[in-house]
Amino acid sequence: MEARDSQLNRRLRSSVLLEREEVVTSEYEHVLIDCGPDWAEQMERIGKRWIDRILVTHAHQDHIAGLPAYADCCRWMERRGQVYAPLEVLQTIQTMYPWLSLHITFTAIEDEWIWEDWVVTPIRVNHGKNGYSYAYRFDREVAINSGEVQTYSWLYASDAIGLDEQELKHFTELDVLILGTNFYEEPYEYHTRSVYDMVEALELIERICPRQTIFTHMSHGVDVRSDYKLPAHVKLASFGLELQV
Repeated sequence: MEARDSQLNRRLRSSVLLEREEVVTSEYEHVLIDCGPDWAEQMERIGKRWIDRILVTHAHQDHIAGLPAYADCCRWMERRGQVYAPLEVLQTIQTMYPWLSLHITFTAIEDEWIWEDWVVTPIRVNHGKNGYSYAYRFDREVAINSGEVQTYSWLYASDAIGLDEQELKHFTELDVLILGTNFYEEPYEYHTRSVYDMVEALELIERICPRQTIFTHMSHGVDVRSDYKLPAHVKLASFGLELQV
């Protein structure tokens, strides 16, 4: 009942909307990370009618099932959509939804992708029993007061577990980490699982030391009204959470 009344624990599929702080025109670019089955409702709730580009982490339905609605939006607005992901992800999407290419251009990302002043790097990560997913690391150079330039970095990994050293080398020196955690402490056998829980994620954070961490992709077993005794630099995501990067 609380999820219906206050909306705090109402779970929509995880996604991130990126937009420029400086609005030059009414048609300034957006990038959406993942397009799940709640896409239309998410758009209504934030008052948006158009998304320029979509970046996809992997071809599971909770991350791509909104693409037919996006294609329908493209058709009605007479605009062509843009979807980006590593090649094998795009191939799976186009096999599942072969008609989408009538309204959407699919562009494969190889080593990196440039959006605005961000260098976006796809990182193939372990998704446990569900195979693999992609995390995305965003890096850009920022001028500081002294005239020097420093790199600002954040990383989005909604679906990952048991990352090895090769994968974790991309998770260093992060200003912000957005990491999927299904439960506080998941009760199921490890070999059946596909996403970190909070206990495991906190251990990971101690190793890689991001300055700030946000847990997302949470099940109904998580109550966002509780702090779970999390460190001050760790918080739980909720719909409408905004972060300046």
